[in-house]
Amino acid sequence: MAIAVLLALLAAAAPVFARLSEDLWGLAPCELCLWQRWPYWAAAGFALAAAALPRARRPLLALAGAAVLASGAVAGFHMGVEAGWWPSPLAGCQAAVSPVAGGGIEDLLRSMPAAPSKPCDAPTYLVPGLPLSMAGMNLLYALGLGGFVLIWATRGATTKR
Repeated sequence: MAIAVLLALLAAAAPVFARLSEDLWGLAPCELCLWQRWPYWAAAGFALAAAALPRARRPLLALAGAAVLASGAVAGFHMGVEAGWWPSPLAGCQAAVSPVAGGGIEDLLRSMPAAPSKPCDAPTYLVPGLPLSMAGMNLLYALGLGGFVLIWATRGATTKR
C-alpha cells in the first residue's frame, strides 16, 4: 500500500510543480505542456485505487505506470516539436491564419484567441544554462517514475507489507 500512496504523491507532484512554475516564475504553458499533465492525474487516481484495492494492486499500479509513461510520450513528441522535427497537430500551437482565403488583417485579428498562448515550438528552460526544456525534464521524470512503477508491479513486489 505504501508504494501506491507514494506513487500517487509523485504522480501528482509533476503537474503541481508545473502549475507552481507558472505562478512563481511566470512561465506560460503551451497546449502540449497542458496535455502532459493529464496522464499524471490519471496515474495518481490509479495509484490511489491500488492503495484501496489490495487484490487489484498490481494491475492498477501497472496502469498508473503506463499513464506516467503516456505523459513521457507526449513530452517526447513535444521535444520533437520544439526541435522543429515535426509540427504540432494542435490548433493552439499554430500561428494564427486568416480563416478566409485572401482575407485581410481584420479576418486574421478576429481568428486570434482572446488571450495569447505560448507556441509549442518555443522551449521553456527552467534552469539557466541547462539545455533541457521543461518537456525534456518531464520526459526524464516520466521515464524514471513510470519505469520504476512498471518494474515494481511486474516483479510482484506490491504484496501487502
